[in-house]
Amino acid sequence: MNHVSLSNYSKKGEVPTHIAIIASLMNELVENKIDLHQALLKLKIPHKMPRGRYSDTKSIRYKKSMELFSESQPNQAELYISENRPELSNTSHRIISLFSGCGGMDLGFTGGFEFLGRHYEKLGFDIIWANELNANACKTYRENLDKEIVEGDIWEVMDDIPREADVVIGGFPCQDISVNGNGAGINGKRSGLYRAMVEVVKRVRPRIFIAENVKGLMTKKHKSDLETVIADFSSLGYKVRYDLYNSADYGVPQTRERVLIVGTLPSMEEFIPPEPLLSKESHVTALQALSDLESLDEDPSFNHIWSKANRSPEQGDRRLKKDRPGYTIRAECHGNIQWHYNLPRRMSMREAARIQSFPDSFIFRSKLRETERQVGNAVPPVLAWHVASKIKSLLE
Repeated sequence: MNHVSLSNYSKKGEVPTHIAIIASLMNELVENKIDLHQALLKLKIPHKMPRGRYSDTKSIRYKKSMELFSESQPNQAELYISENRPELSNTSHRIISLFSGCGGMDLGFTGGFEFLGRHYEKLGFDIIWANELNANACKTYRENLDKEIVEGDIWEVMDDIPREADVVIGGFPCQDISVNGNGAGINGKRSGLYRAMVEVVKRVRPRIFIAENVKGLMTKKHKSDLETVIADFSSLGYKVRYDLYNSADYGVPQTRERVLIVGTLPSMEEFIPPEPLLSKESHVTALQALSDLESLDEDPSFNHIWSKANRSPEQGDRRLKKDRPGYTIRAECHGNIQWHYNLPRRMSMREAARIQSFPDSFIFRSKLRETERQVGNAVPPVLAWHVASKIKSLLE
C-alpha cells in the first residue's frame, strides 16, 4: 500500500465530518497495514465541537488525518481511497475456517489444484479468517494456502473473529468420539470444542456452516452426543442435516467415512449432498494412486519419507491392497501407518498424502511424526471440493 504525501492536499481550513472520518480510516490502513474490517473495528470517531472543530485534540493520528483534506478539495477523498485501498479479492463468498489443521478442507473449498490428472477449478471462496492450535499445522497451512492463520486456542481468539462471513467451516476434534478414542464423547476435552463452533455460528450468522467429524458420531454409543450437537446448532435458527460420506465415492483413493453436519438459514434452499460419482467397482485403487512412486528413493523435500517401525498388532500391521482404495489414514498411529501393498516398508508421507487426495505440490513443513498427524487429521481436499461445489450453487 503506497503512502500519500501530505503535501498533495491542502492544509487550510476545516473539513466536513464525513471527510475526516474517511481520512482517519485511510490513514489507519496505511500506517498499520491492516485490512478494512480491522480498521473499522479500531477506528474512533471524535466528537464534534462548535464551528466544525473536534475535541480529540490530543490524537496525533487524528491530527495527521485532518491534514489530508481541505473543504475546498473534498473530491481528493475519492482519489486517496483509490490510490491506497488494498487489493480486493475477486472471490465473492467469504469463509471463516475453524480447527483448520494443515488446510485440507480449506484447500478443497478454495480449489485450483491438480490431483491424479484432474484439475479442480477455483470455486470462488475466500478464506478471510482461519484458526488452528497446532503450530506445525499452521506452518504447513501458511506455506500451501498462502493465507494467514491465527495460531491459538479458539476460545482465546474468539473476539478477533470477523463478524460477517457467508460460510463457517471446521472439523471439530474427534479424539473423544473416534473408535480408537477414549469414548468420552462431546463431554471430552477435545470433542467438546464443537461448542466453540456453535458460538462462532451464533456470533457471525453465516448463510451456511459445515461441521465435519468421524463416523463414530453416528454410532449407537454416541447417539445422544449427535442429538445434542444437532439440537445446539438448530437452536440458532438453522435448518440442520447430517450425512455420512464415503470419500472413495468422490474420487479419493481411500474408504474414509466422515459425517458432515450442514446448516442453512431458513431463507435458503436446503442443502442436498453431492451425488456419489463412483461405484464401489470403480473406486480409485491404491495401485492407481501410488504406482508411480514405487521406484523413488526417500526424499524429505517431497515428504517421501516413511516410518521404520516394526510390525505391530491390529491396525498397525495392516497392509494396503493394490486393487482397492486405501484404508483410513489415522492421525495418531505413532509410526504404525499401513504397509505398502508391494514394497517391504510402510507408506511414505507423500503416499499417505496421495491417499488423502492432497496434490503433490502440497508440502508438509514438518518431520515425519508431525506430518503423519497433519495428514491423518485432514479432510480430503477432493471430497471437500465436491461439497464446496454444492455449497456454491446454494449461494449463487
